Amino acid sequence: MENVCLHGAPQNQSSVPPMFILTGIPGLEERSNWVATLFCSLYFLAILGNSLILLVVAKEQGLHKPMYLFLSMLALSELGISLSSAPTVLNLFLFDVREIGINACLAQMFFIHSFSIMDSGVLWAMAFDRFVAIYNPLQYAAILTNSRVVMIGLVVAARSVVLMIPLPVLLRGLPFCRPNVLAHPFCLHSNLIRFPCADITVNSRCGLFVVLSTFGLDSLCIVLSYIMILKTVLGMASKEGRLKALNTCVSHICAVVVYYVPMIGVSMAHRFGKHASPLLHSLMANIYLLVPPVLNPIIYSIKTKEIRKAFRKLFSLKSSL
Repeated sequence: MENVCLHGAPQNQSSVPPMFILTGIPGLEERSNWVATLFCSLYFLAILGNSLILLVVAKEQGLHKPMYLFLSMLALSELGISLSSAPTVLNLFLFDVREIGINACLAQMFFIHSFSIMDSGVLWAMAFDRFVAIYNPLQYAAILTNSRVVMIGLVVAARSVVLMIPLPVLLRGLPFCRPNVLAHPFCLHSNLIRFPCADITVNSRCGLFVVLSTFGLDSLCIVLSYIMILKTVLGMASKEGRLKALNTCVSHICAVVVYYVPMIGVSMAHRFGKHASPLLHSLMANIYLLVPPVLNPIIYSIKTKEIRKAFRKLFSLKSSL
């Protein structure tokens, strides 16, 4: 189905708002029950895991430290990603609801991308936190006070919202061709921008600016932070001290890899995989939105002793009630 405009005129000039068609996993339609069970399980794990992280950090006074406050921000952003994408994904796989209106689609796009940008910003803040802790441990508490950590979180959240506002506004003002078949069971800017029957130069440049000023800048800052961390660690005299310092970064490095590798995969698939199988686009996008929220609570629960102790205390308290 082609989304082209005949004779230069939009096909949907009527006052009826355009509708978009959500797409599941191509080739797995006959196994819809298994796919629905898988997605329900993944969303349940993502929402439960990140909610528990937020709960234990909020309840335990010993976790009211920069590292764990940043972790709670990461959990909040990933909880937001899961809750933003879950309605259309579960509606599609459970009830075969494939249509979504433009306003709902743009709203979902806004929230998914805003929380994704927030995720990226928090990962950079966590890299900075690790750098300060290793480079200047004696001044760590004085540099990263709780009030400064909260301020960093508010700036990261404000940046996410402010930079994303123009994208749905610009798209809403364009005429769309119909039928508009999305490549995923949710709305992403890189997919929606293909459908307007008008010049999308401004939209493309605005989208590129958002990507470069968020994901591009954040990833650069993360790399620079780890270069400085490695330089500091290699300057330590004790081998035991070097290993201990690097061990505090393992969870964060895993979180960065789990987040950025699928994101780069989605971007590459949209930019260079126009003739690739629709299955590739669908799998990459679903991995990008679902895998980090599922894995990060597990990674931090396994690798962080204080989080494990807080979980044991929480569950032992519940079992005694």
